[in-house]
Amino acid sequence: MRESQLQQEDPMDRYKRENRRLQEASMRLEQENDDLAHELVTSKIALRNDLDQAEDKADVLNKELLLTKQRLVETEEEKRKQEEETAQLKEVFRKQLEKAEYEIKKTTAIIAEYKQICSQLSTRLEKQQAASKEELEVVKGKMMACKHCSDIFSKEGALKVAAISREDQGIELDDEKDSLKKQLREMELELAQTKLQLVEAKCKIQELEHQRGALMNEIQAAKNSWFSKTLNSIKTATGTQPLQPPQATQPPKEST
Repeated sequence: MRESQLQQEDPMDRYKRENRRLQEASMRLEQENDDLAHELVTSKIALRNDLDQAEDKADVLNKELLLTKQRLVETEEEKRKQEEETAQLKEVFRKQLEKAEYEIKKTTAIIAEYKQICSQLSTRLEKQQAASKEELEVVKGKMMACKHCSDIFSKEGALKVAAISREDQGIELDDEKDSLKKQLREMELELAQTKLQLVEAKCKIQELEHQRGALMNEIQAAKNSWFSKTLNSIKTATGTQPLQPPQATQPPKEST
């Protein structure tokens, strides 16, 4: 019955209806084609933007990496220079310390020698005084044993000859005492100067030790500062990354 109805229908109407159906299908397909083309263009633009952002981020990361490497090289060079300066300062301090110790030993030896000389001079003075007393007693005994000398001695006074002899010997002893006192004063002056030099050397050693401690503190502070600067630079390089890439750029970030 349907076939008979179709055969009885006017072919023109049938063709028109078929044409409308085909036009509707064509319009629908064109609309779908336009939608797909628009979606394709939009996807290409989005992908291109994502690719540009990923390339920009890769360039930034490469620049930061190069900058970090350059800072690392500069830091290592600075560390090497500081180590060389530290070694030079240690060598200078060692030489100064050895020189100061040598001066201390030399000054101590000079002081001991001066003390020994003073002791020898004191012993010599005591011996000469004892010998002079003994000679004076011998002269007195001989004068008292001689009758003529004892008469002259009694006429002129009991202490005159002895006084004259004692005065002569006293003059000689005074001269020798003055000479020994002068030498002793010179020795004491030299000893005082040596002690002063020793005190100055000790003060210089203490000052050098203080300077050495200050320089060691400065070196330690410089090392700590260098380490903190390096750590901060590394933290800055790793912590200040751009935080605005879209979800599609996270895989390139991880691979970088």
